[in-house]
Amino acid sequence: MDSPFRSVSLILFFIITITLSTLAVAQSSTIGVQYISRLLDIQERERAPPSVQLAAAYAVLQRLLPSHYSAFQFRIISKKQCDGEYCFILRNHPSSYIRGTPEIVISGVTGVEVLAGLHWYLRYWCGSHISWDKTGGVQVASMPKLGSFPRVQDAGVLVKRPIPLNYYQNAVTSSYTFAWWDWKRWEKEIDWMALQGINLPLAFTGQEAIWQKVFQKFNISNSDLDDFFGGPGFLAWSRMSNLHGWGGPLPQSWLDQQLVLQKKILVRIYELGMNPVLPAFSGNVPAALQNVFPSAKITQLGNWFSVKSDPRWCCTYLLDATDPLFIEIGRAFIEQQLKEYGRTSHIYNCDTFDENTPPVDSPEYISSLGAAIYSGMQSGDSDAVWLMQGWLFSYDPFWRPPQMKALLNSVPLGKLVVLDLFAEVKPIWSTSKQFYGVPYIWCMLHNFAGNIEMYGILDSIAFGPVEARTSENTTMVGVGMSMEGIEQNPVVYDLMSEMAFQHEKVDVKAWINQYSVRRYGRSVPAIQDAWNVLYHTVYNCTDGATDKNRDVIVAFPDVDPSIISVTEGKYQNYGKPVSKEAVLKSETSSYDHPHLWYSTSEVIRALELFIASGNELSASNTYRYDLIDLTRQALAKYANELFLNIIEAYQLNDAHGVFQLSRRFLELVEDMDSLLACHDGFLLGPWLESAKQLAQNEEQEKQYEWNARTQITMWFDNTEEEASLLRDYGNKYWSGLLRDYYGPRAAIYFKYMIESLESGDGFRLKDWRREWIKLTNDWQNGRNVYPVESNGDALITSQWLYNKYLQGTSVFDH
Repeated sequence: MDSPFRSVSLILFFIITITLSTLAVAQSSTIGVQYISRLLDIQERERAPPSVQLAAAYAVLQRLLPSHYSAFQFRIISKKQCDGEYCFILRNHPSSYIRGTPEIVISGVTGVEVLAGLHWYLRYWCGSHISWDKTGGVQVASMPKLGSFPRVQDAGVLVKRPIPLNYYQNAVTSSYTFAWWDWKRWEKEIDWMALQGINLPLAFTGQEAIWQKVFQKFNISNSDLDDFFGGPGFLAWSRMSNLHGWGGPLPQSWLDQQLVLQKKILVRIYELGMNPVLPAFSGNVPAALQNVFPSAKITQLGNWFSVKSDPRWCCTYLLDATDPLFIEIGRAFIEQQLKEYGRTSHIYNCDTFDENTPPVDSPEYISSLGAAIYSGMQSGDSDAVWLMQGWLFSYDPFWRPPQMKALLNSVPLGKLVVLDLFAEVKPIWSTSKQFYGVPYIWCMLHNFAGNIEMYGILDSIAFGPVEARTSENTTMVGVGMSMEGIEQNPVVYDLMSEMAFQHEKVDVKAWINQYSVRRYGRSVPAIQDAWNVLYHTVYNCTDGATDKNRDVIVAFPDVDPSIISVTEGKYQNYGKPVSKEAVLKSETSSYDHPHLWYSTSEVIRALELFIASGNELSASNTYRYDLIDLTRQALAKYANELFLNIIEAYQLNDAHGVFQLSRRFLELVEDMDSLLACHDGFLLGPWLESAKQLAQNEEQEKQYEWNARTQITMWFDNTEEEASLLRDYGNKYWSGLLRDYYGPRAAIYFKYMIESLESGDGFRLKDWRREWIKLTNDWQNGRNVYPVESNGDALITSQWLYNKYLQGTSVFDH
């Protein structure tokens, strides 16, 4: 019987055939690629043997498609067969007509190219879809039966990488997403990475165990390190010199188990032909090093978001890169990694100045710092290449052209690669003369803190990497995904992963139509219409704003309601305003406004189309995830408007109105919690339980759970009357969190609003703060258990909430 996707795949076949013939012609050489050619040559020579890569690739296939394993044959080929480039080739097996023999042969330069070729075939010939488990997982219902796989054209299909490097991760992804992962989850992620064609992932796990051994050589005791390392949920920021001790100390068992995990991760990464990026010494040192080396140039840094500059976790210590001790420690760290891991890919990440501004802006001084930092790497690995996140150039006004150029040109050409970290919104390459001639990777940042928000800029993703790569004198050497948190917005990552193999700009309208068919395994016109709406609304954010989710539910305003001025927004719904905007009457207060860049009525129309397609698609896990996410998105924006209606009622001294509207708001939060409970991808339970499962005793379990709860709520320190400056930065739309934390917090605020109106007194802001901060701290220390499996019918719940809150064209005019 033919696959349900077969009729569509024939259409796609002709679309893709034209595209692939183009992909086979273009070359991937840029000036930047020539600069790093020595690194690429060394990595190629030291890559795992073909037999090892094939075994690893077949193992991925077995885990992905056990019932279709026999349909494929894999081969490792040389770059000569790809005209000197990295590529994969799809061919029909010459004996595919014989029952029981493979049907499709996939060849690639590395195991990664082989698996990227497998994914390409599954995507464009079988109509399948691969995403993270939490975002719906793998859609293979459209896969044909063995013996009837779609054939590619007789000459085969050759797809070259337009650029050699495909980078993955952000320095903080290790905490916002990976903090509690075990090997089972890491194995799934490495499989996913390979299928997306990623060949340059960060590998930061377990480095604290390395540091412990390194600092012992410099007479730093384990007890000295208790105050140096952050807790398990905050390691990313203690590594970057932002904080120390917060959430700690780290038990020895944590250090040991994470090092074992890192070794497993690296073995698998190497087996597949990837090149992991290991950490390098940035200058971050324990306070005790001052006592051991009193003449060393060690500076205490300023406060990084601590409420009262609390010395228990504020104001870390940085060893000046020009001090001779810097090179000694840098060399020792790389040598210890080589000793533990047995090998390296010769590329190291170091971000000394990430949210830490140099003390002097002299270009000569900055140049000496850069040269010294690189010397620390090179002293441990003569072939070292420095990989630097370019985030500092996006946000810190310190980095004017002279300072930026001094840092970038302080390292020999080809020995520094910069991540243009936020290129889909704020590309640096175009305003810095191609990073002043230094090789760079075009990266999509997209997500902050793992917040859940339907958001993206698909056109920028489809056009940006191609524009950068084809620009005059380009030094681009790769593409990358540098999000702070994963497992959200699968459409964005599906398109971005494709750009590692796309030579021309992608027609997003045509691509999105194909995506919806692959995502659900069948063609449903209403769903395609819905996705076209989403493409032009939530996935078309062109306002240049940084999308940190500040929806009222998950980032409740900590201000006096009387100072919020409500103004009409710009989007219209059948002639009626559908969005209000909150601004502050007082310039001395702060309020992060929720981000709204699209017409809410159009997105509600997309939701209607999703619900109408439920009878055809409700069995699809990918559909259920998207339906819940879209319903959540619409309700979250409705909640923002409802909150402003409450503010209006308060400012009109309408106590009854505040009571009625706030009750509706709290009911909405409860209902959204029920909605989110309908899919495993929106549950609080797995985050907390995975943290506890890494503990080896009751004390560790409490510590790890506190870390997990704190990161997604208060984040950093607070006093009784002053909340953390990073509160709600890591917010999540997770079932359990809405019901037990976000809802009760909002209820406290509304209680004080009503009391204010009834008494005729002003809003008791300090009392509100004391109470909600206590609520938060109590919740951080809580031990209540949350479900790890979903419960409820996504379609029925979504339909019910649409009818209850969103039905009608004037939904945002309550």
